[in-house]
Amino acid sequence: MVAKNRVLTTGQVIYLIFNTLLYPALLLLLSGDWAWVEGWVFSIWFVVTVSFTTVYLYRHDPELLKERLKRPGTGEQKGWDKYLIYVLIFSFLAWFIVMPLDARRYEWTGDFPIWLKVLGGIALLVSFFFTFRSLADNPYASHLVRIQTERKQHVVSTGVYGFVRHPMYLGGMLLFIGAPLLLGSKYGILIGIALSLLLVGRIIGEEKMLVEELEGYDDYRKKVRYRLIPFVW
Repeated sequence: MVAKNRVLTTGQVIYLIFNTLLYPALLLLLSGDWAWVEGWVFSIWFVVTVSFTTVYLYRHDPELLKERLKRPGTGEQKGWDKYLIYVLIFSFLAWFIVMPLDARRYEWTGDFPIWLKVLGGIALLVSFFFTFRSLADNPYASHLVRIQTERKQHVVSTGVYGFVRHPMYLGGMLLFIGAPLLLGSKYGILIGIALSLLLVGRIIGEEKMLVEELEGYDDYRKKVRYRLIPFVW
């Protein structure tokens, strides 16, 4: 990927490709069934979602793409988040490992009714919308909890950020619940709920930072009242 002012290192390109393909490959391999329809549906969704979003950022907002490639512990990331992000990473990996073992290889969970699987698929589509629009609407949507002073970060209140204050986390939670519904994994749902609760805790800490350190954020909170779900929280 080479373009004027849009250069990624070879290592970053390899990382992006590896990260895009690793999880679907792990899911299908651990399932023990390469003909698993739901597994392929989710894998294709995952690869298309990550690839489309990455290419979009590369073409339209390379600075945000570079920001999202920062390693944990860099860029004045908040101390507490340096630990929490690793908990999220390892929990996410455990979630990916458990789902195919549960739903397909060992069938710990009985088969879900088709309407639940369809509901899971719909949740994934909505997850993609909120995740993609969060990145398209907010050029400061870092995966690290930090203030990007070097990029002159300011409050973003348009697009999906006029709907709820943390639309990307909403997209993540829809993923954590939608995927195990589609795949048919009860234990995946339980881990997905745990991941969602970790995100709730992160939101609370992140908002404290934003109120204290980002000019205009307190006024934004008064304008957009809800963090994740309108009329709920």
